[in-house]
Amino acid sequence: GPSHFQSRGFVRQSRTVSRSAMKVEILPALADNYMYLVIDSETKEAAIVDPVEPQKASGELVVDAAKKHGVTLTTILTTHHHWWVFVSGRTCFANGSRAKRDLTRAHTHAHNAHVGCLKVKCLFTPCHTSGHVCYYVTEENSNEPPAVFTGDTLFVGGCGKFFEGSGEEMYRALIDILGTLPPETRVYCGHEYTINNLKFALTVEPDNEAIKQKLAWAKERYDLGEPTIPSTIGEEFTYNPFMRVRETSVQKHAGQKDAVNTMDAIRREKDGFKVPKD
Repeated sequence: GPSHFQSRGFVRQSRTVSRSAMKVEILPALADNYMYLVIDSETKEAAIVDPVEPQKASGELVVDAAKKHGVTLTTILTTHHHWWVFVSGRTCFANGSRAKRDLTRAHTHAHNAHVGCLKVKCLFTPCHTSGHVCYYVTEENSNEPPAVFTGDTLFVGGCGKFFEGSGEEMYRALIDILGTLPPETRVYCGHEYTINNLKFALTVEPDNEAIKQKLAWAKERYDLGEPTIPSTIGEEFTYNPFMRVRETSVQKHAGQKDAVNTMDAIRREKDGFKVPKD
């Protein structure tokens, strides 16, 4: 069915989250996608995360945002099946034209790249797709929190469908890889699915106050036409059922005794979940 965005009509504007030298411009696209312009304000170099439809309005949005900030787009980071491929090094991005294929290199876990002074680490998180990666971005010599761009692996309050993987792989992605990042790490995900995710989370843990509070906050943000991102890794452990598969309350709901089987069970349940109307 239609996403929460489409059914309610969402005011969609870009937002800039400034954090010391690192700036993240949130660029809404299509019905509920997020693209991100990640800027190193010292060197004026930037990366675009998960650009969609580069030939159309979304591509122009990226070019316009880069012009607005006066930055050079040097790197394209894609988490999964988007039109672009990861490019390490300088890239031509003229009017949304495709990156040259011969500039590309395969993603590898823990491969590092740089965008100006920002360090970008690839985290291999297969499950939603077999080649899915997340990008962990840190600023050298800074006390500012890091950022992680999670595509369709981790959403605020949820996770991606297991199109090409299993609960075991999603457990590894969410708990062993993303879950071990510093708790203050800002989470920038690929879609605005927060309200629907938290409505499901509440069916898993009806007594969880963190879910109730985050859902009320997300509805307020939505009604103001504001994005519900970023969250943090630490926050996700309090209200995201897929990050909470080790909790007795979530395992009990799933009728399971271990975390991986719980992950599979609640994903199956979420796949068939009909979002209740307010």
